[in-house]
Amino acid sequence: PKPPFPWIETEYQGIVMENDNTVLLNPPLFALDKDAPLHYAGEICGFRVHNGPSGSSSVQFEAVVLDRSTGEGLVRSKEPLDCESQREHSFTIQAYDCGEGPDGANSKKSHKATVHVRVNDVNEFSPVFVERRYEASVPEGRLFDHIVRVEALDADCSPQYSQICFYDIITPNVPFVIDNDGNIKNTEPLDSKRQRVHTFWVTAFDCGKNRAQADAQVVVTVKPSCKPGWIGWSKRVEYTPGSGSIPLFPSLHLETCEETVWNIQATVELQTGHIGKGCDRDSYSDRSVRRLCGAVRGEVDLLPPPSPAANWTSALPTLPSSDSSLVFSFNGSTHVAMVPDSIAAAVSGDHFTLQLWMRRGGINTQPPTNQARGNRREEETIVCSTVKNDDSFSHYSLSVHGCRLSLFYWPDVSAARPVKFLWKLEQVCDSEWHHLSLSVQFPSVTLYVDGVTFDPALIHDNGAIPNPAPRQRLVIGACWEEKRGGRGIYDGNKPIPQYVGGYRGLLSGVTVRPGSVEPHSVVECLYACREGLDFGDLETLGSGMKVHVNPSQSVLVLEGDDIESFNRAVQQVTYRNSLRFATPGVRPLKLTTSLRCFNEESCLTLRQLEGYLVVLQPDAPQISLSGVGPHLARPAPEFEGPRGVPLFPELRIVCSLSHAVNTAAQGMEGGALMSDAVAHTLDGCEVQPLGEELNPEREELLVDMDALRERGLEIINTTAYIAITGAESISVYEDVLRSVRYRLAKGSARFERRFRLSCSEMNGRYTSNELTLEVNFLHSLDSLYHPSHLLASQQQFLHPSHHSGELSGHTLPNPHRNSVVPGAATVIIMVCVGFLVVMVILGVFRIRSIHRRGEGTGGGSKEDSSQWDDSALTIIVNPMESYESRMGISADTEGEGEEDEEVVESPDDANDDQRIIIKKEGRDGNPRRY
Repeated sequence: PKPPFPWIETEYQGIVMENDNTVLLNPPLFALDKDAPLHYAGEICGFRVHNGPSGSSSVQFEAVVLDRSTGEGLVRSKEPLDCESQREHSFTIQAYDCGEGPDGANSKKSHKATVHVRVNDVNEFSPVFVERRYEASVPEGRLFDHIVRVEALDADCSPQYSQICFYDIITPNVPFVIDNDGNIKNTEPLDSKRQRVHTFWVTAFDCGKNRAQADAQVVVTVKPSCKPGWIGWSKRVEYTPGSGSIPLFPSLHLETCEETVWNIQATVELQTGHIGKGCDRDSYSDRSVRRLCGAVRGEVDLLPPPSPAANWTSALPTLPSSDSSLVFSFNGSTHVAMVPDSIAAAVSGDHFTLQLWMRRGGINTQPPTNQARGNRREEETIVCSTVKNDDSFSHYSLSVHGCRLSLFYWPDVSAARPVKFLWKLEQVCDSEWHHLSLSVQFPSVTLYVDGVTFDPALIHDNGAIPNPAPRQRLVIGACWEEKRGGRGIYDGNKPIPQYVGGYRGLLSGVTVRPGSVEPHSVVECLYACREGLDFGDLETLGSGMKVHVNPSQSVLVLEGDDIESFNRAVQQVTYRNSLRFATPGVRPLKLTTSLRCFNEESCLTLRQLEGYLVVLQPDAPQISLSGVGPHLARPAPEFEGPRGVPLFPELRIVCSLSHAVNTAAQGMEGGALMSDAVAHTLDGCEVQPLGEELNPEREELLVDMDALRERGLEIINTTAYIAITGAESISVYEDVLRSVRYRLAKGSARFERRFRLSCSEMNGRYTSNELTLEVNFLHSLDSLYHPSHLLASQQQFLHPSHHSGELSGHTLPNPHRNSVVPGAATVIIMVCVGFLVVMVILGVFRIRSIHRRGEGTGGGSKEDSSQWDDSALTIIVNPMESYESRMGISADTEGEGEEDEEVVESPDDANDDQRIIIKKEGRDGNPRRY
């Protein structure tokens, strides 16, 4: 039989404490040998440790025999074990006996048993926070389930000591709590105004109650309540005329509340449709604006103001216009203007330019938009004309149909095929004012709408269209249709035209001119808006940003993908107005925003913002007329000359602006008003006779017509007034008005005539002071009254008196032999002279009776002294006395140096020799003259 071998368990489970080397096995390590109790052969001499499955654990352990007879053994590690380095170890162990002798010969080995050793952890490490500082931002006014999560780790290997059992906030009195997982939340709504930033400390404990080595800091920033939208919107924006361009949104920025967007589009809309004809333009008349812009002259006004010479517009209703232009209304049926042939013949039919202002649908209605295609009766005709050329007739009509504008052109109504030019335009059907400039030089057609060109679509109309009658005519607001047979209306054999295709809307400034349209720069000057939206500096536009402005500059679109760049771009949107005297009033303003997000379902929707731009009242110019006295006195013969007398030879016109000036920069308090003389353009002056109108048979106002034509001015000369119109400089108007003369027919001199002069600019928006001039006609006294019974022997009635020179407020000629007085004083002088003659006659009889009584009592001692010196009887009279009193001239200075008595010698009398003595009476010493 085989000798017995030592025996051990097949598997052992061992535990060793970290930082210790004794392994506690289960079951205990005992080796048995059946040779016992034999000495040596029945004893266990040792244990051998072999590599485990990993092949590396055996070197760390060893097994020793505690009792050879019982086979008890002990497993221990050669070095202290670290659980964090390796928590479990596996190896094999084998027992062997002592053999047959002390030398251990023929020793027997047991089988190999597997030993699993687990290293038990010791709580040697403390928790450590992953971050030393935690930060978070939250909106105010809300309770959150989670604001921020802190995290700590423990390096121990066992779950008991490596897990964090709880966290704690060690800063007292903070509105936050933390749970065992490290989640922090607020216990009350936070207020950014009360405390913007909250700072506190937290710590952590593992399950072995070890506290963290270092505490962590938590910082929570409270953000004001976030409402997505525009921040810094100002509903009212003020604009001072003359300021150039001003930013509309200087502090505006978009808040998305951290929502990620990838496209932003903002549309700014400025509504100016109620200002004039769609926007602020020059307030001068159409003719004046054409002249200022250098446009070609020669246009024919097809809708002039009603007058005896232009009566074809008298039946059309008119509407008031803010720019003082005449606006005609058409109702689509009865409102039609038939232009006389003499006016229509001024323009050929193959090369012309038609210009007009139009607004579809009238003042309160919208134009129809659902008209059936191809129904020609539903077209609204603006202008319809058949023009006689050299040897043929051409025909054209301008019509609107829905949102389409069409020009129907027939080069030759007897032969050629008609052609239709079509434009599809939003401007035709938006019920706003627009200017159309259509130039026809067949086959070329050019269309400008508000100064912007549009290309047409060319259509050859091969339909059965009847040829227009070869007869020249021009109709505004409809087209004619001649009907024959029983349905037509005839005047004898001549058919009366029936109007079809009536236009519904407003028209103004309809003109036609031979030749092509003006250059684009002139068209832009004529009809471009002087106000609108603009962008400050395109060079500073960020990458990815786009800016688009419509032709009328009433809509501006911004598009981009970066919030910061977009905010900077919005702040550079400006409003500009290049007019010195902008039209004051309110312009509504709208801002519409569209956002596109990565998550379309949760993308923000921003409401439309509405505000208004207020254009303040501009500093009104003061137009001052001066240099003309209140009276102009000239001899009547000068007025009767062929050139008459200039009324305003020394006229001066000054235009100034009064404006507030900030004097703080000059070290002065408050402000001041300053008046600056500026170079202005007048557009009209009027001279009007006061009282009765001018009598063409007796009087007239003369103007240098050549000078007016040379300067491009126009004149309206009636018996009630003369009006000189046209935009020109002040110096030109001064020259023209200084040349205005007043002329009388022979023998038509009156006593006086009064005139009033006034000027204006900006089509009557600003007016000057009214300058009143009284014209006095100076007459020779011989021509007014000659008492033959008293002065038959004299060659003249009056001699010049000591009152000579120029009267205050009058312009008189130099004194001459025949004294002359203003016509207003003539009647008074005649009455005084008559009264004086009566008094002289009574005085003569009185003196003669006294003389006779003296001869009876005193004899002839005084005969020589009382004898009449009738060599030259002369009566000294001041013919200007009454006129001076009327004009307020003091007579005190005139009486200085006079004697108390004044001797008046009468002419010779055949029967009497007497002397008339006129004495001063009264206490004041003023002479009483008769």
